[in-house]
Amino acid sequence: MIKIASIQTNIIWENPKANKLEYDKLFQSLEPVDLIILPEMFTTGFSMKTENIAENSSGETLFWLQEHSKSLDTCILGSLPIKENNKFFNRLYVVKPNEIRCYDKRYLFSMAYEDRHYSKGEKELVFELKGWKIKPLICYDLRFPLWSKNKYKNNEFDYDILVYVANWPAVRSNAWTSLLKARAIENMSYVVGVNRIGQDANEIKYNGTLKSL
Repeated sequence: MIKIASIQTNIIWENPKANKLEYDKLFQSLEPVDLIILPEMFTTGFSMKTENIAENSSGETLFWLQEHSKSLDTCILGSLPIKENNKFFNRLYVVKPNEIRCYDKRYLFSMAYEDRHYSKGEKELVFELKGWKIKPLICYDLRFPLWSKNKYKNNEFDYDILVYVANWPAVRSNAWTSLLKARAIENMSYVVGVNRIGQDANEIKYNGTLKSL
């Protein structure tokens, strides 16, 4: 068995310090769990102002995640804007007490010009936790089924659980829930979708709509 806490917050726009203070409070209210999942760009919201918001790959937020992972003895997952080698990435970190892994968003949302501000990732990630194999993906990746394909080899699937972290607008919430169901059915896996709530500085509304399938 694996216990998962999914946190869907009204992210304070481009304010990592204020957001982390809110997460500090939420973390302390949780019962012991194996995995905590945060939304896409959980410290800033879905901002394209990369020069203002991006951290380096060993920045303050990653250290903050490590400290919470150790104190809570859990794995924490969520994405951040990261600058590395003069490029920007929407990078998802998987942080355990003694291990850090990452995945860079593959499919960038061109309708919000994400592809003009961030570089796309090239590699998939599957990690293990409590005997479960988990594949994390980010928001718009959900619309591309081949990228989440659960390959079957040597009598074993690549993963057991798909996780999507997102800033998925409320106006397209039907697509969100329908696509999560589709990914679960076609890959014969559990799927967890974690979206934000509230409204961002671009007046885009989000309604969370957590799904665990």
